[in-house]
Amino acid sequence: MNRLLALAVAVLVVAPALAQDKPPAKTPTAVITLEKGGQITLEFFPADAPKHVENFLKLARAGFYDGQRFHRVESGFVVQLGDPQSKTLPMDDPAMGTGGPGYTINAEFNNRKFERGILGMARKSDPNSAGSQFYIMLGPAAHLNGQYTAFGRVVSGMEVVDTIKVGDRVKSIRVIA
Repeated sequence: MNRLLALAVAVLVVAPALAQDKPPAKTPTAVITLEKGGQITLEFFPADAPKHVENFLKLARAGFYDGQRFHRVESGFVVQLGDPQSKTLPMDDPAMGTGGPGYTINAEFNNRKFERGILGMARKSDPNSAGSQFYIMLGPAAHLNGQYTAFGRVVSGMEVVDTIKVGDRVKSIRVIA
């Protein structure tokens, strides 16, 4: 009888714990394809910046970035895109680099270091003013650490990133996982 009671207690304690075991969530990834050729594969940091990752993936799935052009390239620092106006405005238009999705998201500063290949979310002087513009780091920039949200990294294609020029167009960004 004691063994039967012990077995029943064990089942009641262990079964719920086992039922909660889920395989680890797959890290989200996406591929940027450039109109001039070349692909850049991105991996995201949902544990560090969940709202930024969710926002980027939502915009990418909706085709928001498709057809946009890189409007900012600073050698050794960043390449940047995400302004929907870049689809049609001349690259030297004063409004270039000021557009977004029509809403903002709050900062999610984290411990990720801004090093080569890191994705950061651009913003205005207000830390909670990010929307759709993001950049890929070409080199380290410690002054951004803790001041901007790092939300992913390039896992392949940095050689493509290194060739990006102002005006290069994104053919598509496809979420693959």
